Amino acid sequence: MEDDSRHVYGPRPVGTLVPTVTRAAFRKRSPAGAQLMADWSVIVGPELARATEPKRLTRNVLTIGCAGPVAMELQYLSAELMSRINAHLGSQVVSQLKFIQVRLVAPVLAKPAAIAPGVVAAAEAAVSELPEGELRTALAALGRAVLAGKDRSTSGTRSR
Repeated sequence: MEDDSRHVYGPRPVGTLVPTVTRAAFRKRSPAGAQLMADWSVIVGPELARATEPKRLTRNVLTIGCAGPVAMELQYLSAELMSRINAHLGSQVVSQLKFIQVRLVAPVLAKPAAIAPGVVAAAEAAVSELPEGELRTALAALGRAVLAGKDRSTSGTRSR
């Protein structure tokens, strides 16, 4: 076993640094638990993701925080939910579910900024030769987003 405290001259492979960097993080949360937390809405779907929140994964027991009567519904769906989670993670990570009641805070969605009429006209002019349809609509929307972003980045003052 190599001694990590010795000084290495020159470049070191990144692979030798990974255990040192990740050790503290993995003590608090396992890689499977971190993946589960990150992909929760993909695993359970948008409806359940709005009403639930994975809290911790300890000894193959997943604790899920949920609001109100959702816990009862999840009790009935627990077998399917565990199979979805385990299929997503690729191994038998969760063998039991535990539900706790929590107050979930809905994420605050930012209101989209108004787009200047000149930007809309420029985007529509750029796609005017295309036939009507989904492609033209999508390209016009893309053009508006790109031109609006470019307009905001050049009009603001920069501070360093």
